Amino acid sequence: MSDKQSLGTMISGVTQDLSTLLRGEIELAKAELRDSARNAGKGGGLLAGAAVFGFVSLLFLFATLAWTLNIWLPTWAAWLIVTVLLLIITAVLALVGKKQLDAIKAPIALQEDIEKTKATLQRKPGSPLPSAMPAPTTSPTGTPTGTAAAPSAATPAAPAAAPRPPASGAA
Repeated sequence: MSDKQSLGTMISGVTQDLSTLLRGEIELAKAELRDSARNAGKGGGLLAGAAVFGFVSLLFLFATLAWTLNIWLPTWAAWLIVTVLLLIITAVLALVGKKQLDAIKAPIALQEDIEKTKATLQRKPGSPLPSAMPAPTTSPTGTPTGTAAAPSAATPAAPAAAPRPPASGAA
């Protein structure tokens, strides 16, 4: 009956097997990530090279267009036409890009969470949370109500602005 192992020996074996399994999984993940990173680096480099060659190709295309226009127009006019064409393309791309960037809005829920966090951090200890405080309201005269005590009779009211008499012609 020596085949029976103690509970401690079995737990120790299971722990050791789990540890070995986890180490193996981590090594496998590292190897996969290493290969993925290597492929991503090669792909990014090739795309950068393609972008450079595409840009140079566009330069040659526009130079060819200018030389073709030079057949019918003076050289300066042909190059001017190509330059104006490039400026128009640039302006259109810039306007479309700006419109796209202006369309980006911050998430409203995120802004609300940030405001709540700021209010919570700025409150004094012992004061109620901002979400529990009532919103200030205004009376028909435009003065805030519910946020401060009303002015007492001892508090002088602001003098009303009296109309000025018209200035006389003699100084």
